[in-house]
Amino acid sequence: MKIPAIGFFLFLGLLCSAGLARAQQPAPFVLSTDKLRSSVAWFNSMDQETVVNHIPNERAADWLAQQVPLFECPDSALQQTYYYRWWTYRKHLKQTPDGFVFTEFITPMKHAGSHNTISSALGHHLNEGRWLHDPQYIDQYTRFWLFADAKRAAPKLHGFSSWLQDAVYSLYLVQQNKQQVQELLPALNVDYRLWEKERMLPSGMFWQYDVKDAMEESISGGRKVKNVRPTINSYMYGNAKALTAMAKLTKNDTLQRKYAAKAKQLRTDVQRTLWDEKAAFFKVQYEKGGLCEWREELGYIPWYFSLPADKPKYAKQWEQLTDEGGFKAPWGLTTAERRAPGFRTHGSGHGCEWDGAVWPYATTQTLKGLANLLTEYKHHDGMSAQVYYDELRKYALSHQKNGVPYLGEYQDEKNGEWLKGDNPRSSYYNHSGFADLIITGLVGLKPRPDNVVEVFPLVPQGQWDYFCLDQVRYHGRQLTVLWDKTGQKYGKGQGLRIFADGKEIGRADKLQRVTAKL
Repeated sequence: MKIPAIGFFLFLGLLCSAGLARAQQPAPFVLSTDKLRSSVAWFNSMDQETVVNHIPNERAADWLAQQVPLFECPDSALQQTYYYRWWTYRKHLKQTPDGFVFTEFITPMKHAGSHNTISSALGHHLNEGRWLHDPQYIDQYTRFWLFADAKRAAPKLHGFSSWLQDAVYSLYLVQQNKQQVQELLPALNVDYRLWEKERMLPSGMFWQYDVKDAMEESISGGRKVKNVRPTINSYMYGNAKALTAMAKLTKNDTLQRKYAAKAKQLRTDVQRTLWDEKAAFFKVQYEKGGLCEWREELGYIPWYFSLPADKPKYAKQWEQLTDEGGFKAPWGLTTAERRAPGFRTHGSGHGCEWDGAVWPYATTQTLKGLANLLTEYKHHDGMSAQVYYDELRKYALSHQKNGVPYLGEYQDEKNGEWLKGDNPRSSYYNHSGFADLIITGLVGLKPRPDNVVEVFPLVPQGQWDYFCLDQVRYHGRQLTVLWDKTGQKYGKGQGLRIFADGKEIGRADKLQRVTAKL
């Protein structure tokens, strides 16, 4: 084709303009997958891979590179554990005739339901999995529990207490799939009513066996004792709040009013019934009457759902977190206060003891509650971003055994020994969360129902010169949150910066709360 001279120069100019426009467009992502891939190669090299589910080790790097937010920071423990936890989480993904599911144990368990599924850590599974780029995995897993499991002769969903409704709404806050909420809401309503039928007392509060809270052999416990526990009552409060929000979203006014009233009453009842004024702590109420004599880590669960009122007397409870007579120990947060006479006396290492040993399940709940305290409450009572960071880092460092990455069931609080020893069932134990604590806690991306991105980092001032959370799928966009003290690390400018699809939408000079419109 012959182009006239004038036309040729016009054509050339258009090409140059287009090229310049492309060059000026911001790069969509900041981080490469190199660190993820090198970490996965290391994990694979130490793994015997005795069980293979949907994604084998050889495909793990490619799958994770497509599915998870990337994270970079100067702290090697937090950096490596973040990818290790995604690597282990992937091991539990199974494709079944009932859709995709996630397991808790990597080996078959007698008390499990179909496809080796167990509901005790369901809330943790959903809160981690909501950050996967492909929503089908968590969507199918949620539907499995609400629909496929319900058709069984003996459904397993209520084998353990759960905060399923809260987790489903938390999933919506990230993915904004309103149709999913509309489809699941009737089943979630039925599920809540079933809990009321099975576990609600005439007083309106809920009882539970400690073993059905997944917290057997506890200080306050009893596998056959119907105690009123902060666990299930906080879960049901969170579930009622979530149902209120989902009913509002789907314009179901009747359901909205119903669950708003239930949440309000439960909040009042928990604060009136389970709060020990003298000990300044939320405690278990015995079936026979009276509160447990000693403090347990489960007393922090109300803050996971922002249940306690913002008052100094409730905030005082948190001083026990950094007290070595309370819950602070060399290898993590203990499940009972260390000064208790019954601490670690319920058969160390032989069962599943929740009488003091360190459990990742509980650590996840407590750190989530602490993040809520620091970002939603005015009264902190000595708690700070430094406390959150230190305990999260201690949690990250606990992911090791014999000097190599490991995740098990529960640990000795003094030496970090995994108390199930070499029992294969303990390996890769999918019973807790970690990535969500990095994303929503440390980096501070706070999922919301509106068109606003909120970031409230809990990285202490002066702790790091940089960090970056990249390729976060949120409200149909790809977010990047970064901190660059000098502006030289990422070349995007100094300070805290928020990007959506590569375009800057918010910034701050310091590590502080920032909001920006999508």
